[in-house]
Amino acid sequence: MKHSILSLIVAGVTLGSFASANAAVETYDIDPVHTWVGFSVSHFFTKVLGYFSAVKGTVVVDRDHLEDSKVEAVIEVASITTNTKMRDDDLRSTNFFAAAKFPAMTFKSKTWKSTVGDTYAVTGVLTMKTIAKEVVLKVKSLGFGPGMNGAVISGWEATLTLDRRDFDIAADQGVIGNNVDVVINIEADLRKPAPAKP
Repeated sequence: MKHSILSLIVAGVTLGSFASANAAVETYDIDPVHTWVGFSVSHFFTKVLGYFSAVKGTVVVDRDHLEDSKVEAVIEVASITTNTKMRDDDLRSTNFFAAAKFPAMTFKSKTWKSTVGDTYAVTGVLTMKTIAKEVVLKVKSLGFGPGMNGAVISGWEATLTLDRRDFDIAADQGVIGNNVDVVINIEADLRKPAPAKP
């Protein structure tokens, strides 16, 4: 009898732990309306600002173990905007991004390493044109909580500096700087579980 009770207790704890572990993993879909992928680059010795307006992706997290998180994102290259049509058309052309031939750039994380507080060094692969290169983003968790209409959201901020020549974007040397500072702000919506099948 004692053995049976003990077995039930162990089974209950095991199943409970398993369910808890599964429940802890959440998937958030990047909200393109409230997400900003911005950049700045020098033009001679002043800065030009721009951003990409079309981005989608997911952030998969366990709030208790953010170092186990994963993020994937896709950015539409043609959505690049610097508020000057002639410059934007040039950036989309084969002089720079060749957006017609390479319509998307992607990022997929590999590891998250806790640094200070809610900040993480996120190593992943950035693919632009035909070049896939490992980069490290400084990512800060801005929090989790209710958003519009009570929907659960998460917020993230990320920064990194790229050398554009690493991705075969090298036009206008001496006019445009090679170091590109990137600032990303993400709002992502908790994905609702799929409805149960009848």
